[in-house]
Amino acid sequence: MHLLTPLRVLATLLTLGSSAALAASALEDDFSKSDFPGRRAIRGDWTFNANTATCAQDDALFKKLNDHGPILFYDVDYGDGAITFSFKPDAQTKAVGFTANGANGHLFRFGISTAGMTPRAFPLEDKDHKSIALGTEPGVKLQPGEWTAVRVVLKGNTAAVTIGDFTKTYEHPSIGQPKKNFSIGFSFGTVSVKGVALEK
Repeated sequence: MHLLTPLRVLATLLTLGSSAALAASALEDDFSKSDFPGRRAIRGDWTFNANTATCAQDDALFKKLNDHGPILFYDVDYGDGAITFSFKPDAQTKAVGFTANGANGHLFRFGISTAGMTPRAFPLEDKDHKSIALGTEPGVKLQPGEWTAVRVVLKGNTAAVTIGDFTKTYEHPSIGQPKKNFSIGFSFGTVSVKGVALEK
């Protein structure tokens, strides 16, 4: 009886630890299914195969939507959090972007193109919702035909962005606002996405 008690305690602790680990991952989309709670795959014909989401831009639809390309939205409430995903563009892709959005619109965004990467914030006091550049990273470019891993850690007013081997932290008050969703989008060509997750 006395020997079983510590074992039961250990089992309870392991169970609690496992539950905590599951709770830490607020969202994890491995694209094993075409439907996923909170995911909106729009502005194009997205396909889901081999744990990957892929879409080729429809140029006519792009023009009809005022130059907005295919995009994956994830509707989830969060404040601080770490978002990870990987993407693979083709040679025709001009830009791939990530955006964190609040109830009233964009809060933080960066776009990666063949010319580099530019992180942007959206000041809340700007009635026209115009963005401001938080920097310019000419060395962070699209790599056609290759997978690029991305990690964005949002904490308070800061965003620590890791793209491949590049890491840098940006700061702006808009980053610290409550968030309603995040998105991964692109313009031109074909892009594949895998391993989308949010930990908070």
